[in-house]
Amino acid sequence: MKRAELTVRQYVDGVVGGDRAVLARAITLIESNAPAHQDLAQAVLTELLPRRQEAVRLGITGVPGAGKSTLIEALGTWLTGRGHRVAVTAIDPSSSLTGGSILGDKTRMEKLATDERAFIRPSPAGGTLGGVARKTRETIVLFETAGYDVVIVETVGVGQSESQVRSMVDFFLLVLLAGAGDELQGFKRGVIELADAIAINKADGDGLAPAELCRTGFAGVLPYLRPATEGWQTRAHACSALTGAGLPELWNVVEAFARATRAGGAWERRRGEQERSWVRELVREGLEERFRAHAGVAAQVGALEADVVAGRLPATVAARRLLDLFGGGAD
Repeated sequence: MKRAELTVRQYVDGVVGGDRAVLARAITLIESNAPAHQDLAQAVLTELLPRRQEAVRLGITGVPGAGKSTLIEALGTWLTGRGHRVAVTAIDPSSSLTGGSILGDKTRMEKLATDERAFIRPSPAGGTLGGVARKTRETIVLFETAGYDVVIVETVGVGQSESQVRSMVDFFLLVLLAGAGDELQGFKRGVIELADAIAINKADGDGLAPAELCRTGFAGVLPYLRPATEGWQTRAHACSALTGAGLPELWNVVEAFARATRAGGAWERRRGEQERSWVRELVREGLEERFRAHAGVAAQVGALEADVVAGRLPATVAARRLLDLFGGGAD
């Protein structure tokens, strides 16, 4: 039996009141591509925006095997034990190819998933990376309105979604392992320039000494790299998600970052620029959708692209003709 649709007021009251079932339904609503759902979702978000509470938005990335999910669960559990409310979501560029969800957050974070002070939500399935990023931003709004004061956004893809996550969080953490030859392990070296801190995970047992050696190496290099955030020097830190060693110190780094960037104004400037970028992304996304749906463009795009592929027409000319068709009147 189909559930009755909630009203805008029911969604707003439920999210603000901390109703986890309504929060889950609200996230499902904003993930929907149905026009009627999109209209309702925007009405809900408009009502919720003024009710957002202050939260630290933490982005976490790292190569497969670095223990991102284990670290998130350990850190999240440590935070909830100290009175914080933690929400976790993820952004996965591969969802646009497979149509599937991410790697099963709730099964990889079983302890945190059952914590009443935590909420874990898999990333939206399907759509482009931009679409996933847009829905992740809106999910963050819902989390903050529901009273979660730490919002964690995990990247699942390697080297594709880092800049997207960087554009929606305050603090960006890169999780690495020691002793694997190239310490970047397949990452673009430019990812380091996005990070506010590097966490060398699995600093326990036989891995303790290599992790500390790796941390020391990064600590010697980072001062010579361009900082990711104005007024903050990127730091390297060794920790263990397995034993919990170093997690309090890692959170101290996040809090020190928040104090320093708030005092210097970088925190608010970044938040403001992120909001402006969000508007621009939505405009670009909307224009592309309208462009592809335009009857004149749809009628000509195949032939013009074929002419470009065959070498009969420069790509610049084909693009200009399509833009002229789009801008020449109603579709």
